[in-house]
Amino acid sequence: MKKEEKQTGRMDKKHAAVCGLYCGACSLYIGTTEDPERLTRLAARFGFSEEAAKCYGCRSEKRFPHCENCKMSACAAGRGIDFCSECAEYPCGHLKEFQTEMPHRIELWDDLERINAVGHDQWLREVRERYSCSRCGTINSAYDLKCRKCGAEPSCGYVARHGEAVARFLAKV
Repeated sequence: MKKEEKQTGRMDKKHAAVCGLYCGACSLYIGTTEDPERLTRLAARFGFSEEAAKCYGCRSEKRFPHCENCKMSACAAGRGIDFCSECAEYPCGHLKEFQTEMPHRIELWDDLERINAVGHDQWLREVRERYSCSRCGTINSAYDLKCRKCGAEPSCGYVARHGEAVARFLAKV
């Protein structure tokens, strides 16, 4: 549990993207904050320097270059809302397209609905658990089919539910 949560009971919203993704389970975030080898591999794969590829969350000052120009983040800021699901036009065409492009976005609609129902603090607690290894508690990305620390399979609840879709995607890239 982080210091802020212990003191206030509040979770850091910078890990809750406006689109409903959980930044703590992002491969780039994991690489930036605790796995430099992962960051090196991802930076090379995307054609960026390691420094440029660093990301501290969708609401932070330092985001991955592709995320710096996020249409959804800019739209939400312009409308004065925290999450896409608060918008009168939800779900918009851009969000629908975004959701279908990659397997880590499969549960986007459920996550946005859950944020509306229980608030971002409770949702962050729940989603952190969803991406945590049941054996060792390590937070894994949707693309970690095995736990990156202890090797448990599946790496987390998300992969237990969507591992086949993730494996098909990984076979193509």
